[in-house]
Amino acid sequence: MSSQEKIVKMFDSISKSYDLVNRVLTFGIDRRWRRKSIKNVFSLLNNRNLKVVDVACGTGDMIEIWKNESKKRKINIEIYGVDPSEGMLKVAKKRFPEITFYKDFADNLPFDENTIDAISISFGIRNVVDFDSAIKEFYRILKNDGILIILEFTKAEKNHKLRECIDFYSNNVLPKIGGILSKNKEAYEYLPKSIDRFYTPSEMIQKIENFGFKLKNFTSFNLGQVSLFIFQKN
Repeated sequence: MSSQEKIVKMFDSISKSYDLVNRVLTFGIDRRWRRKSIKNVFSLLNNRNLKVVDVACGTGDMIEIWKNESKKRKINIEIYGVDPSEGMLKVAKKRFPEITFYKDFADNLPFDENTIDAISISFGIRNVVDFDSAIKEFYRILKNDGILIILEFTKAEKNHKLRECIDFYSNNVLPKIGGILSKNKEAYEYLPKSIDRFYTPSEMIQKIENFGFKLKNFTSFNLGQVSLFIFQKN
C-alpha cells in the first residue's frame, strides 16, 4: 500500500467522527477560517455565474460555506466536491445530495482545461503526497485569472513563545482528545507530524508561484499555525 493510500484509509476510518472532533479540537474556529477564506475571494471573482471545485472536500464543510456566501451575494454557483476517501464522501453526499461528488485524487481531477473559476482546498494539500502534480493539475483546469484558495496548517517561520504553546497543544493534547473522540489515536498523532514535515508560508508561496500562480492575498491565523493563501492563475 502506498503512502497516499494509507492516508486515504486513515481518513476513511475517522470519517464518521471527523466533524465532531474538528469542532471540539478547534473550538469551532475552523469554520470562521473557512468563511474568511471564501469571503476574501469574492472580490476577485467578477463573474456572476461561477464554476467551483472543492478539492479534498471531506465531509463538505467548505461546500456549505461556498453555497451560503454565494447565496448572500446572489451569485449562481455550480460546485463540485472531490475527495479520494469513500468514507468522507459518504458523509458529504448525505449532507448535500444535490452536489456532484467525485472520488478522485488532487493530481487527477475529472475536469477539462480552463473550465473552472475557483478551486478551494482546506486542510488537504498537506495530505497530498505528490504536491507538485496537484498544483499543476489545479493550474490546468482553472480559467485564466482563475482563483486558487488554500487554507492549511503551516510550519512556523521563526521561533515564537506563544506559537510554541500552540504547537505543544497540537503535539501533545490534540492527539489524546482526538484519539478518545474518534477511537483512532494514530490518526490524530499524524496531524502534528504532517505539519512538521510541511512548508512554512514563505516556502509555500515561492513553490506555488513557480507553477505560474500569483499570490493575491495572504492571511495568518493562530500565530502562523494556519495560513490562508489566495492565488490567481497568470
